[in-house]
Amino acid sequence: MHVLMTGGGGQLGNAVEREFSSRSDVKVTVWTFPGIDITEPATVDRVADLAPDLVINAAAWTNVDAAEADPDATYATNTLGAKYLAEGSARCGAAMVQISTNEVFPGEPGVFYREYDQTAARSSIYARSKLAGERATAAMTSKLYIVRVAWLFGPGGNNFPTKIVGAADKNGVLRVVDDEFGNPTYAPDVAAALAELVQTGRYGIYHLVNDGYCSRFDWAREILQHSGRIHVPVTAVSSSEWRRPTQPPPHAVMVNQAGAALGIRLRPWQEAVAEYCGREFVAVP
Repeated sequence: MHVLMTGGGGQLGNAVEREFSSRSDVKVTVWTFPGIDITEPATVDRVADLAPDLVINAAAWTNVDAAEADPDATYATNTLGAKYLAEGSARCGAAMVQISTNEVFPGEPGVFYREYDQTAARSSIYARSKLAGERATAAMTSKLYIVRVAWLFGPGGNNFPTKIVGAADKNGVLRVVDDEFGNPTYAPDVAAALAELVQTGRYGIYHLVNDGYCSRFDWAREILQHSGRIHVPVTAVSSSEWRRPTQPPPHAVMVNQAGAALGIRLRPWQEAVAEYCGREFVAVP
């Protein structure tokens, strides 16, 4: 199998490349920006000419706050780029994986979102562009896996755990919101689940998130514990006290129902956090 993956160098892209490259029957071609810019219409011909068996689109504009200042660039990457990849995939008969996000849901308190629940990305340019990317790819090809992830973290990423540990070491005290909930999801676990999923040939929408959910505050405490920093005081605050250009959905918690029905489950998020922190951080006294 020949796999074309976009988004090389990102934390999910790195994990996907490692997972698929480890398989003897898989050849992986990686496209990395700026070497190849998927926002160019020529992307359609590039994909068709390469003629892979599978396209995995892990490229995205993921800086949610910065997206508000540059909606054109955000939509170009998250929507048009995804459309061009899907169009090229359809032209050469390749299957496609489009990586999406929990932020396509409104995040109503107390609601748990399954794969085919109604989407409503009201919160940000980023969220609306990712939902538009889902729709654009679905309009171009039927051989499509839409895979939504949430609160992604993994080796080499500028993610929530690295920010928490960095702030703890710098300031010796933390303030973290306790009214935003989601599914912490480990990039290597997603990559392994993707490798299982694409073998099934069962196209559709999937929520590949680690099992369970928590608040940002609870996640921070878990990170501090497993990174050897449990002594750092952390205070819970409301999201209204933490000002930022965008307001994330407060409870965009996803349920993995479709993947679980195929036997594809990701381990509890606490186990993934413990493994990641043990590898990435040195405990401090």
